[in-house]
Amino acid sequence: MNGERKPQSEAEYERRLQSYVGRVLVPDRPGQDPVNVPMIRHWVEAMGDANPVYLSAEAARATGRDGVVAPASMTQAWTMRGYATTTSEAATPFDELVALLAEGGYSSVVATDSEFEFHRELVPGDEVSTEEAVESISPEKNTGLGPGRFVTTVRTYRDASGTAVATQKWRTLTFRPAEKKALRPRPAVNQDNEFWFAAAKEKRLVIQRCRFCETLRHPPGPCCPHCQSFEWDTVTASGRATVYSYVVAHHPPHPAFEYPLLIAVVELAEGTRLITNLVGVAPDDVAIDMPVRLEWLEVDPQLTLPVFRPATDRP
Repeated sequence: MNGERKPQSEAEYERRLQSYVGRVLVPDRPGQDPVNVPMIRHWVEAMGDANPVYLSAEAARATGRDGVVAPASMTQAWTMRGYATTTSEAATPFDELVALLAEGGYSSVVATDSEFEFHRELVPGDEVSTEEAVESISPEKNTGLGPGRFVTTVRTYRDASGTAVATQKWRTLTFRPAEKKALRPRPAVNQDNEFWFAAAKEKRLVIQRCRFCETLRHPPGPCCPHCQSFEWDTVTASGRATVYSYVVAHHPPHPAFEYPLLIAVVELAEGTRLITNLVGVAPDDVAIDMPVRLEWLEVDPQLTLPVFRPATDRP
């Protein structure tokens, strides 16, 4: 939908949305399995819940119960459908409401809160079903995620006799995602190169230097390729360089970059080479051995990178 409304009046769209209030989205639907001890065991082990009434009939009877009971927090789990079942089912009014919200641009969803009321404990052998109806759909609200609507539904959980054992008020925010500029891909920072990116954030272009033979090297590494020493320090580059080679990238497009994108290997005055971007120059005007000078690109608060522009150019 690309977050855009179809051509229709706001009033008509609102009328269609509000027509779902009070409507049953999911008719009374039985769970796939009855309440059972093996699933309870998996649940309490995963949750770290050591309450013995969930697995020990003796401990449960000591509390006045007839036998083990299921954790109340499992109520929803007894009616959840597997992925294969969900994808093979026919469309429901719930799917229709989701499609209508997407039609209005509300294509994303996040759960906001859930309120449970329990009427009795579930015990092994109970057959649990659930029915879900719409309680309310809010007017459009401005949220930190984007303009959206709060959809509140009520799920009623029943046993085999049709008696309600629990109710759940479930609220979600369906929203139109706010447009955000795509982040430039993050560099792979590790123990060997983190010093380089930390210096770049301070707008210092440094070059790793072997402390034993004083050979400069880039990209950074733990060991000198010439004398195999692990001792090193850095020197600060002058920022003068020449274009050693370059490519003009058109594909694949990435929303964080502007195209055509000039990607170059520049040779620093100190002798090492660096992969970077060229700025302030058209692709047709780039030439091998062209003098370039350093400037800094503040990509975002977490990332600053060196780029180069023609040395004869002025900002």
